[in-house]
Amino acid sequence: MPILTKAEQEDIIKLSSYEENVIGSIMTSNYATLKANMNALESISYLRKIAGDIETIYETFVINENRELLGSVSLKSIIMAEPDSLIEDFMRKNPISLKASDPVEFCVKVIQDYDLLIAPVVDENNILVGIITYDDVIDVAIEEAEEDFQKMSGTSVEVSKHGNVGFLTNIKEATISTLYKKRVFWLVILVFGNIFSGAGIAYFEDTISAYIALVFFLPLLVDSGGNAGSQSATLMVRALATGDVKLKDWAGMLGKELVVASLLGFTMALAVSFIGIYRGGYDIALIVSLTMVLVVIVGSIIGMSLPFLLSKFKLDPASASAPLITSIADAIGVVIFFSIATAILDLPTP
Repeated sequence: MPILTKAEQEDIIKLSSYEENVIGSIMTSNYATLKANMNALESISYLRKIAGDIETIYETFVINENRELLGSVSLKSIIMAEPDSLIEDFMRKNPISLKASDPVEFCVKVIQDYDLLIAPVVDENNILVGIITYDDVIDVAIEEAEEDFQKMSGTSVEVSKHGNVGFLTNIKEATISTLYKKRVFWLVILVFGNIFSGAGIAYFEDTISAYIALVFFLPLLVDSGGNAGSQSATLMVRALATGDVKLKDWAGMLGKELVVASLLGFTMALAVSFIGIYRGGYDIALIVSLTMVLVVIVGSIIGMSLPFLLSKFKLDPASASAPLITSIADAIGVVIFFSIATAILDLPTP
């Protein structure tokens, strides 16, 4: 700080006053502005003088004496205008703007949706305080995608005062300690979650003893439910992140997912029924087919609903990680499989 100019020091202090994950913390304050009463010739002359010292001149924002945002003009429009034309006559009024207090993810959506190279950043009083350029947004998008990917894989650990590491940026350079901390939390949690699967198997021990052929199909069926759930969760997390789907859309998406999951389940059931006939006869084939339909439907509904549930409670939907969904689907799949087997094979209920 001591070797910087006073203006640079003030700029850093202003930007660092914003919270870490809001637009104000990543915006640029090195930009040009024009006044509405300037003409095209004056504007070109002014921009020529400052072009070497600012972030960009391709899009310039128009403000009044109170620095309130009035509009924007492109360099092309200034060059093509008559020299004595006033900026206010050809500027674009009420341009799309971002609030400095908005989350950084919001700027990605806005700039992507409106195909912007630059977006102005204003405060609560519509005072221009900075700009966001597309290269800033690319950095944010890459970081968000990396965070979501790590959360979905169950390897994300937030930075905390207790010394936990944040998101991995370079796995090649990461230490053994860092990699261990990133992975151990979810794995330990899921160990206890898988106890429910084991408890389900133990509960239906008599059914398994009577028809040992059922064991052959257990991994195939429960994994299918987990795979279907992971697919649904991945699609829904992406849709929520891009804004294609809102919380209010849950009911509609539930109906659509139910139809799709049913079609997938019946298709997979048909494929596995031939194996059932070969391994254990028609009764086993029926059990396996019915189970496949149900586990795929249940897994898909869980995978689709968990991101909505987490978003409802203001949590990151990416935390509906694939390992978590798989563990839940496994436990439910075990119960569904052996319950159907017990009923169809007319065995005594445990």
